[in-house]
Amino acid sequence: MQVRAAAASEIDALAKLWYDAWQDAHARIVPEKLTRARTLEGFRERLAAMLADTRVAGPVGAPLGFCILRAHELYQLFVAAAARGAGIARALIGDAEDRLAARGVETTWLTCAIGNDRAARFYEKHGWHRTGTVVDRLETSLGIIPLEVWRYEKALRVLANIVAGREGAARDGDGMAREHGPRRDRF
Repeated sequence: MQVRAAAASEIDALAKLWYDAWQDAHARIVPEKLTRARTLEGFRERLAAMLADTRVAGPVGAPLGFCILRAHELYQLFVAAAARGAGIARALIGDAEDRLAARGVETTWLTCAIGNDRAARFYEKHGWHRTGTVVDRLETSLGIIPLEVWRYEKALRVLANIVAGREGAARDGDGMAREHGPRRDRF
């Protein structure tokens, strides 16, 4: 499955994919207030702001999945329900890890809603390790919503280290923070 840059013309399709997949994965396991705050329009706005960091699997205008990177973090990863099991998530996570390694990131991280067992199994199957829980303070249109989440990390084979003949797994600098600052665009 080829992974490509997102096109501005597909923001609506990506927002619908994100909204539907988010509702499927999170609506039953996160506070009702957060579910109310996660609207289709909100996902459109977030995608527009992060389009340059968004990669997509599937034809232009008909995306099957997408991922977003932010600094050292695999920030978002969603696949349409109809496309699950077709290798889309595997292609997206592989692309994300390659891009992070090319940037020199030695240890990447992500968060996963507690109770999102399908996603947790996927991450663990692909070499990610749960390091504990953290509290994300999610900035939403309804105010700050704290959400305890699982934190996962993965040591990457950094291209510069491979060329130099050494591999490392240094922390990404933010360590295992117990509380993240306000985040408008997580979950």
